[in-house]
Amino acid sequence: MDIYKEPIHYQNPVLCIKVWKFEAQKTAPSAPAQNVRWHYHKEVELILVRQGVHELHTPSHSYTLHPGDVVIVGSSQLHRSRFVGSEKVVYIVLHVDLEPYFDAAMMRYYRHFSEVHYPLEELNYMFRENENARAEVGRIIERIHDEVIGKSTGYEIAASMLIRHLLLTLLRGDTRGLLQAHDSVDLGVMKPILDYVDDHLAEKIEMEKVSQIAGMSYFYFSKYFKKSMGESFTDYVNRKRIAKAERLLVMSGQNVGDIARAVGIENMAHFYELFKRFNGCTPKQYLSKIDGAR
Repeated sequence: MDIYKEPIHYQNPVLCIKVWKFEAQKTAPSAPAQNVRWHYHKEVELILVRQGVHELHTPSHSYTLHPGDVVIVGSSQLHRSRFVGSEKVVYIVLHVDLEPYFDAAMMRYYRHFSEVHYPLEELNYMFRENENARAEVGRIIERIHDEVIGKSTGYEIAASMLIRHLLLTLLRGDTRGLLQAHDSVDLGVMKPILDYVDDHLAEKIEMEKVSQIAGMSYFYFSKYFKKSMGESFTDYVNRKRIAKAERLLVMSGQNVGDIARAVGIENMAHFYELFKRFNGCTPKQYLSKIDGAR
């Protein structure tokens, strides 16, 4: 299957943002719909459609976007676009790494914006149900685009403020409580732990080793992690393993057994159990959903 990790080249590395306006049109009205291949990237992606009809697919959802519509795709989430109809499509794409924007005021919301419990894609309900939130996020995306492309004096400050305005708008528009506040996360302590997990998913990850990295006892670290992240360390590691398995499943061409071992799970029954817990389907059904999103 034709899937790749898309490199995102920031226009300003300090801002960790890439924003661009795209125009696309089928070569002929009778030509088939044009697909952009499946891909993913670390950055969160938001799309604002200004003209025409634009389709976006993820393994879980399909979105048909008309002028003024907005959609959000979470970090490292597989997705693809599809251009339909004969009209020219004009849309703005914003890629942003949210991590640098978690200052002291944002730390209460870190674990939710970092998609520990829910992919940010789940927030798309608010753009369907809340016209004001959809319009406000659209205006913010346009303003970020204009600031970054125009590069007027102080545009870095303006763009940074607009990203925080975007996060605030999402928080206040979240009537389902997906972005509930909680105790602050100390990134100085937590980031080396999360990085260690990401780097060692193919291996056995011992909590004794991770608690040493955190400079805590085994017992205290277990309680600290759950309080900070809202789930046990074991559940967090399993969630990360399955997220990696999803990408390998559609990218590598490996069989399920090899993929399970590549993400550090030797017991196949346990792998299937975890995969179904986090995806609501088997690996075969997951691939069928990917293939079916044409």
